[in-house]
Amino acid sequence: MSTTTASGPPGTTGPTPRPTAKQPSAPGAGRGPRRRRRDRLSTQNLAGWLFSTPFLAVFGTFMAVPVLATLAMSFTSFGLRDVTDPFGAEFVGLENYTRLFEDEKFRTALFNTAYFVVVGVPLTVGTGLVAAVLLNSGVDRLRTFFRVGFYAPVVTSIVAVAVVWRFVLDPADGLIAGLAAEVGLDAPDFLGSELLAMPSLIVMAVWRNLGTAMVLFLAGLQAVPTEVREAARIDGAGVWQEFRRITVPLLRPTMLYVSVMTSIAFLNVFEEPFVMTDGGPGDSTLTVSLHMYRQGFDFFHMGYASSMAYVLFTVILAITLLQLRLLRDRTR
Repeated sequence: MSTTTASGPPGTTGPTPRPTAKQPSAPGAGRGPRRRRRDRLSTQNLAGWLFSTPFLAVFGTFMAVPVLATLAMSFTSFGLRDVTDPFGAEFVGLENYTRLFEDEKFRTALFNTAYFVVVGVPLTVGTGLVAAVLLNSGVDRLRTFFRVGFYAPVVTSIVAVAVVWRFVLDPADGLIAGLAAEVGLDAPDFLGSELLAMPSLIVMAVWRNLGTAMVLFLAGLQAVPTEVREAARIDGAGVWQEFRRITVPLLRPTMLYVSVMTSIAFLNVFEEPFVMTDGGPGDSTLTVSLHMYRQGFDFFHMGYASSMAYVLFTVILAITLLQLRLLRDRTR
């Protein structure tokens, strides 16, 4: 009796192997390293967006939406009557922008703001750099005391600063008037003179912002390698040559940041003339921000004030880009 066995393909002997069930693959098997990297980055990006959602919500509600609304408002005649019905404001196109350069007060405010920036920014940057250099190398004792003293006006309320400077500049009972009386002189009316009011505000602004520039320059000076200075001294460089050839070039990134931020702050100057002089005497201290505030909140010309804000924004952007171009090429 013979038995029959299953045979494989012709030319083979023995039983044919049975097909086995496919085993499940491990998670991620079969994916290349690039695919896995993309998946990991997608997960990280999603987590980052989730964590930043609260900030984005607050930023969008209180910053982005008002900025876009102000841009739209600058093309309308939005006023007090339109507060209850914002979408009912009349569209006027570029009329607000053309009115700006026909407005004598706006031209005066633009000139005063330019004067404040052209004089105040170099003084702030220069005095901040000098103070930082002295504190970094020339003052050994009470260094922390001097740093706190220079920075104190930055964190002081503008109202307190105004009270102090009104006392200092008062022509009758002020500190300068008392010192002038000791030598038989009469102190000028600094805040009541069209010639002296703006320089007085510039001096106060420089004094108030000096601390910020000084702290930033101190951080930049402490990042300068001491080996470079020592090598310059060994080569016979004097104090002025070391400052001009070593310190200033290495501080250009810091100087760029300080000049840009100071220029932006001075172009937006508002508190000093608002508290000290209210734009007077005779509009000699009227700035763009103060004029914009009056048009928007005193006369309720919201559309006109919005166009003024975007003209000021354009000026700030142009000056910032110019500073970046002038200083950034040398920092590479």
